[in-house]
Amino acid sequence: QVQRVESGGGLVQPGGSLRLSCVVSGSAINIYSMGWYRQTPGKQREWVAGIRSSGSTNYVDSVKGRFTISRDNSKNTVYLQMNSLKPEDTAVYYCNRWLAPDNYWGQGTQVTVSS
Repeated sequence: QVQRVESGGGLVQPGGSLRLSCVVSGSAINIYSMGWYRQTPGKQREWVAGIRSSGSTNYVDSVKGRFTISRDNSKNTVYLQMNSLKPEDTAVYYCNRWLAPDNYWGQGTQVTVSS
């Protein structure tokens, strides 16, 4: 069974940075496109960033130039570097396959951007 464990969230002031990690077990990530998603209370989960097995990336417009997704296949881990954080980035962040997410969602990691 696939397990995904997200970490690295926390409370940060506007303009600050965080680096999220997602460790995957039960499935090798090297052949998959992987993505980060986020969700706030009362709203649907939103795709944020994706990285293909080739290493090419794409982002939702609201985070372009501020967030960077990367992967380390040897560690079966996906990262999300978040810079210049804004209050509207506050959410629970999850990782999953990109374009075709499966049902194996982790518990997520809470990111709160507030002064």
